[in-house]
Amino acid sequence: MSPIRIEALTSSPVVWTALSEMLMETVAHGGSVSFMHPLPLAAAEAFWRDSLASAGRGERIVLGAFDGDDLIGTVTLLLNLPPNQPHRAEIAKMMTRVSHRHRGIATALLREAERLAIARGRWLLVLDTAEDEGAAGLYERMGFKLTGVIPDYALKPYGGLTGTLIYWKRLQEGVPA
Repeated sequence: MSPIRIEALTSSPVVWTALSEMLMETVAHGGSVSFMHPLPLAAAEAFWRDSLASAGRGERIVLGAFDGDDLIGTVTLLLNLPPNQPHRAEIAKMMTRVSHRHRGIATALLREAERLAIARGRWLLVLDTAEDEGAAGLYERMGFKLTGVIPDYALKPYGGLTGTLIYWKRLQEGVPA
């Protein structure tokens, strides 16, 4: 594997296709990322076109991790929050291609999302992950604190309910509690 490159993604058919393939693969492998299996390509592409349009308006940042020219991971930093929450952002749609998991890609994506959050004055991050087969271990290793569990929060891609774990992380010391 060549060195991983992480960059903010912009909207193009090549990017939609790569993100859509990754989303479909994630869902097919049981990833609880808001979609059910089987996920039609058109639905995946519509999601990513909308997400990247939102990024183009500055409402979020969609990061991609690349191995050479191949998009192998992504995470989204949601910035468009209510006026009383200018200090925080949300982490969403963390995914790594099955072929590239357990190689530090998700960690690198999260570190870049944290760096970009701080650069935009966002010092509190929140996220949720599925209780069953989610990425709780990764988030806890990265310093996120578990707030609690909401039982039966969403359907898993193949059916059946799963709870969600709610996490937070303060990125800078000396800011209001």
